Amino acid sequence: MKIKVINHSAHELPKYETAHAAGLDLRAHIGEPVMIGPLQRVLIPTGLHIELPVGYEAQIRPRSGLAYKHGISIVNTPGTIDADYRGEIKVLLVNLSDTAFVVNNGERIAQMVVARHETISWEPVAELEDTARGTGGYGHTGK
Repeated sequence: MKIKVINHSAHELPKYETAHAAGLDLRAHIGEPVMIGPLQRVLIPTGLHIELPVGYEAQIRPRSGLAYKHGISIVNTPGTIDADYRGEIKVLLVNLSDTAFVVNNGERIAQMVVARHETISWEPVAELEDTARGTGGYGHTGK
């Protein structure tokens, strides 16, 4: 699938780092390093604008290495880029560690997974089909 893209950064376009990777790495497009203090949130631009086909979304997810090594995640994970959005892709990073973290220009800060989705319509009913789980809620199947 071809995705139209405008790249306002000097960085290469996002790419898959391995042959079977699902996500493309997004890079920070910033004029100077940005420090993220403990429990602080910072919106980091990427310089990218994309045009997705109708029926697709781009999910913005944390990079596992940043999460494990530095406690850096994404506040609204996964973030969703809709097919009708044309603005710059930005990543809302959060520092969940007790140590400040510096984001540098060109650093890989997140990954983007393009996925198909369905558009639904509601069918109001009086009852739902019974299942073994039934109405067991959050944490119902664990100990």
